[in-house]
Amino acid sequence: MQFFDFFKSTINQSLEPLKGHTIIIKREDLIHPIVSGNKFRKLKYVFKSLEEKSDTTILTFGGAFSNHLAAVAAAGKLADIKTIGIVRGEEWENKIEASTTLSYSKSQGMELFCVSRADYDLKEGSGVVRDLQTQNPSTRILPEGGTGTLGVKGCEEILQKSDTEFDVICSSVGTGGTLAGLINKSAPNQTIIGFNALKNPAVKNKIAQFTQKQNWYIEDRYIFGGYAKVNDDLISFMNSFYQQYKIPLDPIYTGKLLFGIFDIIKQNKWQWGKKILIIHTGGLQGVKGMNLQLQKKGKPHLVYGKELPF
Repeated sequence: MQFFDFFKSTINQSLEPLKGHTIIIKREDLIHPIVSGNKFRKLKYVFKSLEEKSDTTILTFGGAFSNHLAAVAAAGKLADIKTIGIVRGEEWENKIEASTTLSYSKSQGMELFCVSRADYDLKEGSGVVRDLQTQNPSTRILPEGGTGTLGVKGCEEILQKSDTEFDVICSSVGTGGTLAGLINKSAPNQTIIGFNALKNPAVKNKIAQFTQKQNWYIEDRYIFGGYAKVNDDLISFMNSFYQQYKIPLDPIYTGKLLFGIFDIIKQNKWQWGKKILIIHTGGLQGVKGMNLQLQKKGKPHLVYGKELPF
């Protein structure tokens, strides 16, 4: 059974109008029980290309709380394809269980190699990766975050013909593949805004590698200190949002995205049109791990997470 056989149609869910703005959220988090949102989109054509290659191993990269690692591990188990994860930070070698993401990935059969940040930055040029490729020449290298030609192709399928009615389309940005797909599929009259989830000035050049269009913009003001970092204001916003709409957001990507959109509108600084489509990119596996971290610090945590499948 291939993981994309579980695909469910996405839905557009209306939020309350805000200062005259129509706001719709596309529930990409619902399209697959485990490999949800943009991770499903990015992996779809990668795994389709491997259907007839029984000896292939997928090797990819991610941090200790990476949605990408968890998604690749789950998809690999469903598709009966071996997976290897190169984890940023050698300190995780002896505490896999301290990360719900890493322990879940391991439970799905992913072999994990925790490397120094210097080695991690080398990606396929590191000695660890070269040795693994030597041991298994059929290993397929999948870029961090799944951003590549096939990943962008999958993300182009997020938007439907009916979505051309919106003035602006908003999504979180990590490695840039999702936004590139949205840009490619966008109508001439639309603006695509990517809300950066981390300090990543190079992402603009990365996105430009996959699209020729110029109708996009990167918003950098709502990273909350960097990747996987949060504060009490963000957690409070996400809890209020869940209580009102029963839509879970993840603290690494979509929580920051919604917070930023609402904040800009409330400040009367929104300048990209009244009809807004927000892409919920999934990533909910990070909720439980973040809650564990917050509870250890005695900080406010998200009121949901126990009902999620991770």
